[in-house]
Amino acid sequence: MRRKIVNALAVLLLGAVFATIALAYQERQFLRPLAEFYVTQTPTMLGLPNIVTGILITWRGFDTLGEVAVLFMVAASVGLLLRETGETQTHSNPQTRPAGEIVTSGAATLLPPIFLFGAYVIANGHLSAGGGFQGGAIVASGVVLLLLARPRAELPLGFLAITESLAGVFYVLLGIAGIVFAGGFLDSRFLPAGQFGAFISAGAIPAISILLGIKVGAELSVVVDRFRR
Repeated sequence: MRRKIVNALAVLLLGAVFATIALAYQERQFLRPLAEFYVTQTPTMLGLPNIVTGILITWRGFDTLGEVAVLFMVAASVGLLLRETGETQTHSNPQTRPAGEIVTSGAATLLPPIFLFGAYVIANGHLSAGGGFQGGAIVASGVVLLLLARPRAELPLGFLAITESLAGVFYVLLGIAGIVFAGGFLDSRFLPAGQFGAFISAGAIPAISILLGIKVGAELSVVVDRFRR
């Protein structure tokens, strides 16, 4: 009884805190000087309509590199923690239930559009909402659906690991190219900006976004595969 009372009080306290924050929220009618700089100068300086992608990939590229490194560490840690020992492999006898007809039919119908949409989001991140992280997550969701429909399916883990590693290496190389030929790490202006709004434009941002999408999609797919074993 005491524990239930403590939990109830904690929930009420958190509710009061969030209610205070929500009631005190007021939408800003103007941009702060830093935000105004990004909004007005990003399209001109980087040559892309999607301001969010420009900020994520160029202005705060070091943070993006850190996020990619976190994904790598998560994949490696999950694989280590979930690795079966010899004794576990000997005595385990998993009974894999086949997927239902709805899941199987849905996967056969939806997998091609999911992968196509993921590729579209990755390739068009510099023009519209999306980018490497979002598109890579969409591709990984397609892999989840594939594994749900085919529980006995085996992912090409070796190929995915090599692909993920190469994408990370080329991502860093593009960042170094920004230091050598432009103004800093991941500065995309070492390639021509092209015509504003065109598919091939915004310097090296599309290439960086594609590498991020490949890396995120491969890493998340490996994590999912490790979890199911």
